[in-house]
Amino acid sequence: MNQIDIEPEEDYNDLAKREGQESTHTQDENPRAATNKRKLTPKFLLASFPPSLILAYQSFGVVYGDLSTSPLYVYRSIFIGKLQDHQNSETILGAFSLIFWTLTLIPLLKYVIIMLSADDSGEGGTFALYSLLCRHGKFSLLPNQQAADEELSSYKYGSSGQSSSSAAMKRFIEKHKKFRTGLLLVVLMGAGMVIGDGVITPAMSVLSSVSGLDAAQKRIPNGAVQFISCVILVGLFALQHCGTHKVGFLFAPVVLIWLVSIFAIGIYNVIKWNPKAVFALSPHYIIKFFKQTGKDGWISLGGVLLSITGTEAMFADLGHFSASSIRIAFVFLVYPCLVMQYMGQAAYLSKNISSIPNSFYDSIPGSVFWPMFVIATLAAIVASQAIISATFSIIKQCSALGCFPRVKVVHTSKQIYGQIYIPEINWILMILTLAVAVGFPDITTIGNAYGLAVMSVMFITTFLMALVMVIVWQRSSILAITFLVFFWFIEAAYLSAAYVKITQGGWVSLVLSLFFMSLMFVWHYGTRRKYNFDLHNKVPLKWILGLGPSLGIVRVPGIGLIYSELATGVPPIFSHFVTNLPAFHNVLVFVCVKSVPVPYVSPEERFLIGRICPRPYRMYRCIVRYGYKDMQGDDGNFENQLIQSIAEFIQMESVEPRFSSPDALSYDGRMAVVSASRTFESVSSLIVSEVEECGDSNFDSIRSSKSSTLRSLSLGHDEENPRVRRRQVRFSVPENVGIDPCVKEELLDLIEAKESGVAYIMGHSYVKARRSSSFLKKLVIDFGYSFLRKNCRGPAVALHIPHISLIEVGMIYHV
Repeated sequence: MNQIDIEPEEDYNDLAKREGQESTHTQDENPRAATNKRKLTPKFLLASFPPSLILAYQSFGVVYGDLSTSPLYVYRSIFIGKLQDHQNSETILGAFSLIFWTLTLIPLLKYVIIMLSADDSGEGGTFALYSLLCRHGKFSLLPNQQAADEELSSYKYGSSGQSSSSAAMKRFIEKHKKFRTGLLLVVLMGAGMVIGDGVITPAMSVLSSVSGLDAAQKRIPNGAVQFISCVILVGLFALQHCGTHKVGFLFAPVVLIWLVSIFAIGIYNVIKWNPKAVFALSPHYIIKFFKQTGKDGWISLGGVLLSITGTEAMFADLGHFSASSIRIAFVFLVYPCLVMQYMGQAAYLSKNISSIPNSFYDSIPGSVFWPMFVIATLAAIVASQAIISATFSIIKQCSALGCFPRVKVVHTSKQIYGQIYIPEINWILMILTLAVAVGFPDITTIGNAYGLAVMSVMFITTFLMALVMVIVWQRSSILAITFLVFFWFIEAAYLSAAYVKITQGGWVSLVLSLFFMSLMFVWHYGTRRKYNFDLHNKVPLKWILGLGPSLGIVRVPGIGLIYSELATGVPPIFSHFVTNLPAFHNVLVFVCVKSVPVPYVSPEERFLIGRICPRPYRMYRCIVRYGYKDMQGDDGNFENQLIQSIAEFIQMESVEPRFSSPDALSYDGRMAVVSASRTFESVSSLIVSEVEECGDSNFDSIRSSKSSTLRSLSLGHDEENPRVRRRQVRFSVPENVGIDPCVKEELLDLIEAKESGVAYIMGHSYVKARRSSSFLKKLVIDFGYSFLRKNCRGPAVALHIPHISLIEVGMIYHV
């Protein structure tokens, strides 16, 4: 209701992505808008630049902002602390050698070469890996999967066969619920760390860039850096509602200028101060570093790992670009620029050891200090923007998979698919970020928390990637174990050094991640218990058949859409409807809106239609399927699409043998995929015409009602909202002698019910723990889950159900 409707248009970004991306997904296209967009695009650009280069250029403004601003604070974080007694030229060059090989092994080898190949239909990130695993095994704890979901075109991935090691591991995880729960907790911990990173990154980046004022003005008042940083942070979060699509293309030049500038400064410092710094590329300097520093050198790894912050964004933001474009940008520009800048700082510090606290700004030649300060501040803002956008995306994915409370999702772009803004999360992030910036004025303390969050996510990603190698890619267990042990050995060294600094600021990341992980798990646990209650208390079909086609009550004209989370069977709330409502509609449709473990579901496969009970009952089931990256937009055409789909199902049922079983008890569960994205002229079951009318279709049906109360509500609505001209869809049955009389009668009943009006029926549920439940379960359900349900968006709002047409019946769930 409060979201901007998305109608994806084909601009050059989409064209480039489809041509340059190895794995693609299907999206809606608007041909007219795409044609207009292409006309506006200069033809020489299309002819001169390959698509991968265009995407590589754009990736600088989204993917590499965080990684490229790391030189602002890395050396300071390494040498402030235990290494204060080891500040000499040898340890400085050893620290550079550590940075170089860390950049080479983790961002270059692990992510660019290996991880970017593990996309889920073009999508990356922790939840993409989890979704791949759930598609290849029954690992999900929410039992709403159906066999029809496996027939989705985007469901298939990798080899269809199974190796012995893959089958054995899959059976083991499926058999033990504790391991499936543990796998979910690991994924939620990773998601919690990413959200915590969204709190720490803006504070770290902006404070580091603004701290250049300390280097330039020695007499700057106390707290001035914090004040300026807070002003920038408030402005950054206040502008989030505009979306990044308006300035996204402008972000790339900022990062490009920044990278070229630090590359040039790095070369200058190497030539001027210490040309021998180039020999520190040898790993021999790492051995000398640890010989001199010992245990203190191991603890300093917590500062070294800050050189790879933002690496996870290369994989997490894969859906906006292509693997080849991200690889090109990193290998040919980001990697050499960062290496040269770190080498230049090391060369400068080897001759100016006292400058370690402000290593980056002190190493800048005086003539270009202020231009670099401005560029550094802009680059820090870009870095913050990237992680904030990533946080919105991962929360959207968590919510779609039932792991986060419902929140308001605003689509900020009609051209760029997937750019979103979540107001509640934005302001929560702002408050937490300001608290970190004010509460921890020392950048080193924030860096300790930052490093812990980053390395924890990488550690979890390595584990999930090893599972994907065996279960999805069908590789040998030896290869997966080799990958796991090699990278876990490297990452464990950094992670252990980061955990040593928990008392020095690292606890911030741990507290934030545990808080968000607990919140997500409580919501998922409560949702799963509620679903299991519905599943085990379904209304028996024999009971409905015993009531007869009238259901024992008056059936009035109209369509009743009964919303439920249950994908099979009749939910228990239906018995409450029958016993509490004096009348029911002639046509009843049980609607289930669910997410499936794929990034996108094509519109042609979105609707799954079936029948409940024999034909005289006029009871149907509609399952509306979305991927975890799909946007559930309110396009105002859902009712018409539903009528078309049911009409096609009725026609299909009469001609296909698999739907013609006379056994009434077999009706429930037999579903058919019916396309809802056809043009009106292509529907064979109904004749569809469009007429221009004034007003709202929901209120049109209310005005014709015999209820004086409803008519008065309609008149009040007309006074508050001016009448607008809009297209209305009218259905009619073709005069075709070939249509079966029973089918024609059912289609006529469907059309008559649509003309009489549509009502949306939902259960207003209250979830309580059983009296026999443990204290912990009562705490989780009665306080945690209930609090989240009361303070998140209601299901009717999230599903864009018009309030004037909504009927709710209360029900208490004892789980």
